[in-house]
Amino acid sequence: MAEEKNTENMELKEEPVYRERKRLLFFGLPWTFTKYALTDDMLTIQEGLLKTEENDCYMYKIQDVKLVTTLIERIFGLGTVICYTGDVTNPEIHLEHIKHAKEIKNYILKASEAARIKRRTLNTVDIGAIVEGDTDCICDHIDAD
Repeated sequence: MAEEKNTENMELKEEPVYRERKRLLFFGLPWTFTKYALTDDMLTIQEGLLKTEENDCYMYKIQDVKLVTTLIERIFGLGTVICYTGDVTNPEIHLEHIKHAKEIKNYILKASEAARIKRRTLNTVDIGAIVEGDTDCICDHIDAD
């Protein structure tokens, strides 16, 4: 019975598409205690050594993404990705000093758009997409006026 629970929990966990660490600005070494993990549905940030904190943000809540690279970051092949979200706890999520920043930014943009389409939302607001067999269509309410 316990084995069944473990396998069910493991099926819910997706393997991250990207896994990165915050790096020191100089030399780009990963000597920090901040880890970033990206799956198709979620962005997870784990911070800390003695006191750890884990922050999750669903991809469909990410509304916009910005890449910022300073001169020193460019020298060491790093970048900072800023995600603007509809999340209440963190309206801005910073993935600081990471390698492959441009590739990760592009992935987040595509994955967040795909997640919004999958959930039928636009900027985290339900857009009332028409589904075949749906009896409560927004079109019915418009035609009634």
